[in-house]
Amino acid sequence: MSLPRLFLALILSLVTALPALAFDTRARAAWVYDVTTHTVLLDKNAHEPLPPASMSKLMTLNMLFEALRDGRVTMQTTFAVSTKAKQMGGSKMFVEERDRPTVEELIHGIIVNSGNDACVVVAEGLNGTESDFARAMTVRAKALGMTDSTFTNSSGWPDPGHRMSVHDLGILAVRLIEEFPEFYPYFSHTEFNYKDRVPSNANNRNPLLRLGPNGDWTADGLKTGHTQEAGYGLVGSAVQKDGRRIVFVLTGLATEADRAQEGEQIVNWAFRQFVQKTLVTKGQRVTEADVWLGNASRVGLVPAEDVKLLVPALVQDNVTAEVSYTGPLRAPIAAGQELAELVIHVPDLPDTRVPLVAEGSIGSGGLQVRLMTAAKVLYRRFMEEAPAT
Repeated sequence: MSLPRLFLALILSLVTALPALAFDTRARAAWVYDVTTHTVLLDKNAHEPLPPASMSKLMTLNMLFEALRDGRVTMQTTFAVSTKAKQMGGSKMFVEERDRPTVEELIHGIIVNSGNDACVVVAEGLNGTESDFARAMTVRAKALGMTDSTFTNSSGWPDPGHRMSVHDLGILAVRLIEEFPEFYPYFSHTEFNYKDRVPSNANNRNPLLRLGPNGDWTADGLKTGHTQEAGYGLVGSAVQKDGRRIVFVLTGLATEADRAQEGEQIVNWAFRQFVQKTLVTKGQRVTEADVWLGNASRVGLVPAEDVKLLVPALVQDNVTAEVSYTGPLRAPIAAGQELAELVIHVPDLPDTRVPLVAEGSIGSGGLQVRLMTAAKVLYRRFMEEAPAT
């Protein structure tokens, strides 16, 4: 069987694109992802395992959210506070050994206060010891496709074996947004002061949350991080009024001001340098494919859903698309059966691959169709084997 590749002039005429100016980030590593169209917009050292600082608290929250979803704990469940948890340094929720904080309070303490003590409370509450919890985090991360991550603690406390890539942090952020919509609003909370103990640590450090609605977009998460080794980092997400969402991760910045400026600039770049377009609507015929031994000789190929694509703005004429399938396709064919793939090439972005399905059903041909097909095959072979004169 051959592998036909059909260029689609009609589709190409709908697209205006060339590469946008690349974002020249000062971060040591960066990853920017358009959640709506599943497009990676920026990849700088994205798979390098690096010290994640407090950004790895997102994995601790993922483990806690999974426990909530599975019914192992509720928002009202209380956890004990060990001496180890109370004595944690760095950013704290300021729990005491006599306290019995609820799961909901601990979520606030981890997100808003970046509480290292709150992370240890959660780790010990779910797995008994923090070391057991860290091993469980590593196993779960691998199962979720986070292949560049290993954990030695629950908080991101500096340790040579505690590493995450910005890619892993990014896919974890997307998971928290998509898998736990009931909990995700906690990431936009800006203030939490447990028992009114330390007002100076009551404010969320995410600089984008302080902006409020910023023109056509609003930031709503997720987590900052900072240690001397890691530098300043941010896992962020922002959404436009039309629902388009991006997630980004930056790490290795020199100052807190750099983190704030770079975060805002990268969101503006992602939303303003790329345009979302609908190339083909659900059910719109893209092309036809040959059918073998059917009661029709061709079948239309259509997308099962609207084909939405993110393309760089400003200039045009450099996007290509093709359909690939192994053909001819053998009857019978059911309507909606996946038969081919639409591959769209945008400069400087990964290819977009969209399944194409049968527009309608094609039944098997009767005796007459089979006889005619056999005759055509025999004639073709005869012509190919006939000696030249």
